[in-house]
Amino acid sequence: MQTSLGRSMTTIPSGRTILALAIVAMALPAIAGELTLERIFSDPPLEGHAPVDLQLAPGGAYVTFLKPNDRDSDILDLWGAELPGGAPQLLVATEDLLGGKAQRLTEQERMALERKRITKRGITGYLWCGEDAEALIFPFSGDLYLAQLDLSKESGGKPAVSRLTSDAEVPELNPVCSKSGRSVAFVKKGDVVVLETHTKATKQITKGASATRTFGLPEFIAEEEMGRHEGMWWSPDEKSLLVFEVDEAPVGVKVRAKIFSDQIEFTEQRYPAAGEKNAAVRAWLVDLKSGRRVKIGIPAADGYLPRAGFFPDGRAWIEWQSRDQKRLALMESNEQGVLHTIVEETDDAWVELHEDFFGFKDGRRLLWSTERSGRRQLVIVDRQSGAVTPLTDEPEPVKALLGVDQDQGIVFYSAWRERGRQLQAFSIPLAGGAATQLTSEPGWHECKFDDRGRFFVDRRSDFGRPPATVIKDAAGRQALVVDDNPAEELQTFDRPAPQWLDLKAEDGTVLNGLLLPPTELEPGRRYPVIANIYGGPHGQSVTRAWQRSYPIHTYWTEHGYGVFVVDNRGMAGRDRAFTRAHLHRFGDVEVKDLFFAAGQLKAVPWVDADRLGIFGWSYGGFVAARAILDDRTPFAAAVAAAPVTDWTLYDTHYTERYLGMPVVDGKPVDGYTSSNLIARASLLRRPFLVVHGTADDNVLFEHSLRLIEALEKAGKLFDLMIYPGKAHGISGKPSQLHVYKTISAFFDRTLK
Repeated sequence: MQTSLGRSMTTIPSGRTILALAIVAMALPAIAGELTLERIFSDPPLEGHAPVDLQLAPGGAYVTFLKPNDRDSDILDLWGAELPGGAPQLLVATEDLLGGKAQRLTEQERMALERKRITKRGITGYLWCGEDAEALIFPFSGDLYLAQLDLSKESGGKPAVSRLTSDAEVPELNPVCSKSGRSVAFVKKGDVVVLETHTKATKQITKGASATRTFGLPEFIAEEEMGRHEGMWWSPDEKSLLVFEVDEAPVGVKVRAKIFSDQIEFTEQRYPAAGEKNAAVRAWLVDLKSGRRVKIGIPAADGYLPRAGFFPDGRAWIEWQSRDQKRLALMESNEQGVLHTIVEETDDAWVELHEDFFGFKDGRRLLWSTERSGRRQLVIVDRQSGAVTPLTDEPEPVKALLGVDQDQGIVFYSAWRERGRQLQAFSIPLAGGAATQLTSEPGWHECKFDDRGRFFVDRRSDFGRPPATVIKDAAGRQALVVDDNPAEELQTFDRPAPQWLDLKAEDGTVLNGLLLPPTELEPGRRYPVIANIYGGPHGQSVTRAWQRSYPIHTYWTEHGYGVFVVDNRGMAGRDRAFTRAHLHRFGDVEVKDLFFAAGQLKAVPWVDADRLGIFGWSYGGFVAARAILDDRTPFAAAVAAAPVTDWTLYDTHYTERYLGMPVVDGKPVDGYTSSNLIARASLLRRPFLVVHGTADDNVLFEHSLRLIEALEKAGKLFDLMIYPGKAHGISGKPSQLHVYKTISAFFDRTLK
C-alpha cells in the first residue's frame, strides 16, 4: 500500500510538556480478522517473499538475488534477470542441489552465518566470478558450486551447475574469485587454497595453520564488530593475494555450555573481552607462482585492520585503527611491504569505520568519507599528498558511497533526510556541482550500484510497507521490477496510524519518536503502552522503513496496547555530536532520554502512564534491564532478551570504543561500574522477564546467569525463559513464536 506523509502539529498548553505530533494518515482496508502470533510466524510470510542479497553483475547486464522458497520461507533459492527488462527466473533451487538429502553445516559455518545475521537455510550466499559476468560461485553444504550462465533460448536461461569440490566434511570457507574468474581462492583447514575453475586443479598457497592460527579468514572481532567478513584479496593482475594471518593464541578462552534438552555440549571459544588481548593479525603479499611471501609492515602499536584491498594499479592498501579507535589511517604498501599513510582521521571520541572507499583508475585520486566537518560527507583525496577536497555538502549526513561512473565522472551515494527518518539516493558530478536526487518516493531506499554505474538496485520500503525491489538506470528511471511485493494479506489487518513525535531530551535535543495507538480507542479510556527499545550506537528504530517488528507491533495494538519507540541521543542517522553521546555513558544517556520521553507521553489522552512496559533485545535488552533496575523508573514491567549485564564480559572492539579500557592505573573505570547491572539487582521492584539462548556466542549466556544469581541473592522474584541450544537471535519460526507468546503473556499479566 502506498502511503503519503501529512504533517500536523498538536501543541499542549504552556506549563506542560510540549509534544509535537506529525500524524501520518493511513487509509486502512477492511479487517480480515484477528492477527495472531501463529499467523505472524508461519508461511507465507506476511511481509511477502522479498528478495535479499541483490547483486548486479560486472558491467550491469544482469541482476541476481536470493529469494525465499514459496513452500518454506526459511529456505533461499538463487534467482536472476537480464537488464534491462528481463523477467526474473529461478536459476538454482536448493531442493535440486539436495536431491532429497538434508543440508549439512559444520559448527564453523553455522557460527559464520550467525555473525552475518543470516538465519535462513539453503543458498545463503554467492558471488559473481569474473568480469565477463558468465559465472557465479556459491558455497553449499560444505562444498563449492559453479553456476555458468547460458542466456540462449535453447537453455531457457538456466545455468549449468557443477560441483567444484567434493569434501563436505571439511568445508571450503570464504571463497574469493579472481578478476578474470579463472581462479577462486578459499580457506580449507585454515590455509589458503587456489582452485582453477575450469580444470578444478588446486594449489595450497599458505602453510602453517593450526588450532589457533588461520590464513585468509577474518578474526571473530572483525566479523562481529568491524563489518569485515573477508581475510584475503586478489591483486588485479591475479599474480598475488593479500592474505591476513590470524593468531588467536593470545585471546582468552571462554567455555560455553550449549545446553540442549537431551545433552550438554561444551564449546571453547576464543573471545576477546574488554581490556583483554586481541588476536594478532599480520598481513602478507603472497606471490602465487613462487609462493614467496612479503610481510606488510603494519604499525607495531596495538590496533586493528578493519579494511584492505588493492588499488586498480596493483598496489595493496590497508586501513589501520588504533586500539582506542581515536585514529584511523589509510595506508598504501609498496612491493617490499613498506607502508605510507595516505589519509588519517582522528577524533577525540572515536573514528567510525565505513565502506566509503574507491580508487580511481587514473591512480591519482580516491574517494573517502569523513566527519571532520561535524557531518559525514564525501571527499576526494589526492593519493600522493593526502590533500582533501570536499565533494558533497549534504544538509544531513551521507550514509554510504554507492558507486562511481568513471567514464561520465559521476558519483552516487545515499544520505539521510527528515532528521534521519528517510534515506534517499543521489548523484553528483565528480568535478563538483549540484547533487541530483535519484529516488523520488518518500521512505527508505537501500540502493546498490553496478561496478560501472549503469544500473542500481532500489530496495524501497516505508513504515508498514515491506520492501519492493526495482532496478533503475543511473538517471533514476525504472528498468525492471524485480519484486513489487504487494503483501496483500498484511494490508487486510486493522493497522494503527503512526504518530511521528518530535520529543525533547533532558538537554533540549530533539529526538525522533513514534507512537502507535491501539487500533480501537474508546473515548475516555486509557491504555497500556509497550516501549520497544534499542538505544545503542549505530541503531535506528524511528524510520520510515519496513521493520521486522511491525507485525508484532500490529498484534500488540490489536490487543489493546499502544507501542512507543524513541531514538535517544547516540543513535544513528544524525550529525557527529548526536552520535557520540554514548562516550563513557552506557546506561546513562539512553535511560535519561527514555525516562524523559516517557514522561512526555502523559500528555497523550489515551496513554495510561502507570502501565508502561519496556522490551528490548541485545543492547535493547541491556537498556530494558537498566531501566527497570532503577528507583525512578516510569515502567511497570520489563522484558530483557539476550541482555548485556556486565560490559567487562563483552568484546574489545565494541566496548572499548565507547567506554575505553575497563581498568586504568589499577582502578576500575566508572563507565564500566556505573553500567554494571549485577550491582543494581537490589533495585528491582517491578515484574521482570529475562530471555536468553544458551548457545549465544555474541552476548554470552553468562551475562544472564550473573544477573540471575544476583537477583536470587537479593531475594528478588523475576521470570526467566531460556532457549536450549539457541544463539543470539533465537532463530527459527517455532522458537520465535514461543518467544513472543512468552513476552505477550508476560505483559498481559503485568500491564492489563
